[in-house]
Amino acid sequence: MGVELRPFGVACNLSCRYCYQNPMREAGNLRQQHDMTRMKAALDKAGEPFTLFGGEPLLMRVADLEELFAYGHARHGGSSVQTNGVLITDAHIDLFRRYRVNVGVSIDGPGALNDARLDRKASKTRASTAAAEANIARLCREHQPPGLIVTLHRGNAAAAHLPTMMAWMRSLDTLGIRSVRLHVLEVDDPAVGAELALSARENVAAILAFAELQGGLTQLRFDLVDEMKKLLLGNDRQTTCVWNACDPYATRAVRGIEGNGQSSNCGRTNKDGVDYVQADRHGHERTVALWHTPQAEGGCGGCRFFLMCKGQCPGTAIDGDWRNRSEQCDIWMHLFAVLENQLLRDGATPLSIDPLRGEREAAAVARWAATASLEVG
Repeated sequence: MGVELRPFGVACNLSCRYCYQNPMREAGNLRQQHDMTRMKAALDKAGEPFTLFGGEPLLMRVADLEELFAYGHARHGGSSVQTNGVLITDAHIDLFRRYRVNVGVSIDGPGALNDARLDRKASKTRASTAAAEANIARLCREHQPPGLIVTLHRGNAAAAHLPTMMAWMRSLDTLGIRSVRLHVLEVDDPAVGAELALSARENVAAILAFAELQGGLTQLRFDLVDEMKKLLLGNDRQTTCVWNACDPYATRAVRGIEGNGQSSNCGRTNKDGVDYVQADRHGHERTVALWHTPQAEGGCGGCRFFLMCKGQCPGTAIDGDWRNRSEQCDIWMHLFAVLENQLLRDGATPLSIDPLRGEREAAAVARWAATASLEVG
């Protein structure tokens, strides 16, 4: 389980149109006052390394950042921060180096390909993107290469944009970037989805293009396709949270700590704008129900990829209702089918077509049903 510390809640210097935290902002749950004593007490109780998160965590005063990073270094030998990269200064670089802070940067591409990540003033967006790009290069030179998160949408991953994206990835590889996590656009606003969302076919084509590119890169890797292949071979260890039967009220992969020390869940589950206190037990009710529910009614019944996908992330559920499977189901089914064929050509037998798949699936569901409520932590 990872710990996400959110001193300012979802407050941010940017106003990305597609941000999964927008339901919280629209509900008025924007910015909190942070209490260093309460946050550190909650971190002591969690007892694990943390990632400073937001919104945008670098909105904090440098002195407060130093206090938290120094705490993380003393307790765990270091910490992490996830940022949009725009606000990084000399002082931040110095803190990152002194307190062994791993940096993640969220950016969708170079120049115009990052325009969906709007600055609060549209006229400043390109300058903010240029600052983030320069800071990525600077981190590579002066600290360590950051990991990147890239969300795929029409503004950066439509067919016309892919050559530019591929060239950018090659340049990142040259800089020393080792990890890029690809996210499919999470659609919470139909108007934004109509403008920015790729079709299932376009998403599949883009993801497979990145996977093909990986073979020609020196060190940069896209974890998404590698994880899906592991899942098809029955190995769900060390795969990201979206594949691991998440309970939206007790997200095992993320234990949130808010600025007042309150416990919370992964922000991707707050679709009704409420930052619920994390439940003390993790349940498998969603996963079991999805297996029993026909696909025509929002479930996963009969899907041969169920053991790999498990309905995917509840934050992307159809109609924003976590009881349904992911609205991105067509994308994952297409990708699993393509990768299934690749594994077959390589002489492997994917779990999805294993003659014993049905028995293994039923046994897994029975185990989940018998342990519907597990203690978190």
